[in-house]
Amino acid sequence: MVAVRNIVLLLLCVTVVAPIVLYTDRLGTFESPSTKQEFIEDVTAFTFSAADSSRLNLLPQETSTAVKEPLRVVYTEEDSTDKENFPQDLQLVKSREHVSARVLSTTTEENQTKKENPIKLVTDGISQGNQRGGSLDKGDATGENVNGEDAIDVDDSDGKLTKSTHDSTQEPQIKEQATETSSKVNQKGSGLSETNKQDDQTPSDAQVKQLKDQLIQAKVYLSLPVVKSNPHLTRELRLRVKEVSRTLGDASKDSDLPRNANERMKAMEQTLMKGKQARDDCAAVVKKLRAMLHSTEEQLHVLKKQTLFLTQLTAKTLPKGLHCLPLRLTTEYYNLNSSQQQFPNQENLEDPHLYHYAIFSDNILATAVVVNSTVSNAKDASKHVFHIVTDRLNYAAMRMWFLVNPPGKATIQVQNIEDFTWLNSSYSPVLKQLGSQSMIDYYFKAHRATSDSNLKFRNPKYLSILNHLRFYLPEIFPKLNKVLFLDDDIVVQKDLTDLWAIDLKGNVNGAVETCGESFHRFDRYLNFSNPLIAKTFDAHACGWAYGMNIFDLVEWKRQNITEVYHNWQNLNHDRQLWKLGTLPPGLITFWKRTFPLNRSWHVLGLGYNPNVNQKDIERSAVVHYNGNMKPWLEISIPKFRSYWTKYVDYDHVYLRECNINP
Repeated sequence: MVAVRNIVLLLLCVTVVAPIVLYTDRLGTFESPSTKQEFIEDVTAFTFSAADSSRLNLLPQETSTAVKEPLRVVYTEEDSTDKENFPQDLQLVKSREHVSARVLSTTTEENQTKKENPIKLVTDGISQGNQRGGSLDKGDATGENVNGEDAIDVDDSDGKLTKSTHDSTQEPQIKEQATETSSKVNQKGSGLSETNKQDDQTPSDAQVKQLKDQLIQAKVYLSLPVVKSNPHLTRELRLRVKEVSRTLGDASKDSDLPRNANERMKAMEQTLMKGKQARDDCAAVVKKLRAMLHSTEEQLHVLKKQTLFLTQLTAKTLPKGLHCLPLRLTTEYYNLNSSQQQFPNQENLEDPHLYHYAIFSDNILATAVVVNSTVSNAKDASKHVFHIVTDRLNYAAMRMWFLVNPPGKATIQVQNIEDFTWLNSSYSPVLKQLGSQSMIDYYFKAHRATSDSNLKFRNPKYLSILNHLRFYLPEIFPKLNKVLFLDDDIVVQKDLTDLWAIDLKGNVNGAVETCGESFHRFDRYLNFSNPLIAKTFDAHACGWAYGMNIFDLVEWKRQNITEVYHNWQNLNHDRQLWKLGTLPPGLITFWKRTFPLNRSWHVLGLGYNPNVNQKDIERSAVVHYNGNMKPWLEISIPKFRSYWTKYVDYDHVYLRECNINP
């Protein structure tokens, strides 16, 4: 019994004394506050070079009374899901790019225990820097070279550590530096926030493009023998292709996609991963991709030809509303008595002191826009006279329109080309050519329409003598000295009266040159393989534009320009010098007789070029819708259409009856 009691007492002594001994031994390993402070003072008393001293900038920040929390980052839900699908090295890059600026205010015991001694970090960093001979002052140290818990002075804008000079023995300066560090953390957070905003600015069709890429990849896999031999994978791929195709539909941007687009994309991605694992024949993949590329190029070529044909067809097809309008106006015109069919101010028609305009057109609405825009921007509309020449079909309708809609105080004259009895095939070579059998075959024989280069010449305007009437201005206006010729596809934005005051210096034609681009030079319009053309003209000479031209009719008559035009037309009876149109014979007829006007008078391209400079349009006196995309057609360029539509009153009774809308 005594022996048992002694054993129990011995065990009690051991259980009581052992913890005390162990605890006392643990305390002995701790440094006293004074010893720690002395060690810090000794370390800060060391002298280093300029390069090394910058490393000790971290020391007082760690010995400050404020305990620094480790920086933590918050990832969005999208980032966390995406990380699972990336390798480890890509995850690191992605996390740095999409890191958030929010800093958590709590930390775990595990991270606290893993924290390394800050003095050790500094001294280790110095030794590493000495070994590689690097210097922080030279920008070699970046955020990657500093522990994430200690790099609170890292500026993300340039990736370099900021320098700060201080005395580690002065406590007030240490506190001040701690405050600066806190502000830099805030600056870092704001900088990262701006980075996130830039990263979030993804393209509006990024998801659509990714879905299309997945479709292509799936179709390639379906063609591989190794996938075909796997019925389950083949069935799954076909199902995903149907789902993604249905999801895409006609979507052109991400906002057009349905809500389940993300789910379909992820499902397709998973299926493609299976196909990727099964794929083992790279040569077959390359072969399939080449075949798909060739097929796509063939389809593109066919679609381009179809687009070109349909565009030309649309350009020469009169919209239903514009066909209805002349019929409606013609009916109203013949219900008027003869006195109501006359225009006022007819005494101004031959006054050479007024401003005279020549417009040759069979398009009533287009002509109305030209007249309305010119009058609206004129300083004194009463001095402007508009001479309109149209064909027999539209003569009554054109007169009725301007009788119902008189252009303010301006004078209007509407003439019928059929009344020009002097204009016949015996006088005009072009009129004779337009009625020849060869010209009819050129236009109406189907086998001649196979060439793309000839499609644009199938436009009926080339068969209309109205298009060539610009070469007979002195015969039409025998008593006028100067005439401003305007096409019916232009809009006037400024007063044009200053054009009459320009000295043409003995030239006949005043026009804006268009040689800023290579395709507006002479070799674009004339056949320089013909010896006569090559000998007479310069292939690189600057072209000019029809549409707004000031003609000196006195010089025209003196230089006998109409006869020059006739001579060249006779030489081109077989269309070997140029194709059809009026610009090529105009370039030839007015060769070395054209005065270049300032470019601000006339801007072209609104009927074919969506990239016309907006500033050029706004400061231009005349904008020209040359090309197939006329502003009254549905194929017009939307952003340029408003310059034309603002001069059309769509509430007019005739326009409403013919369903003509903006």
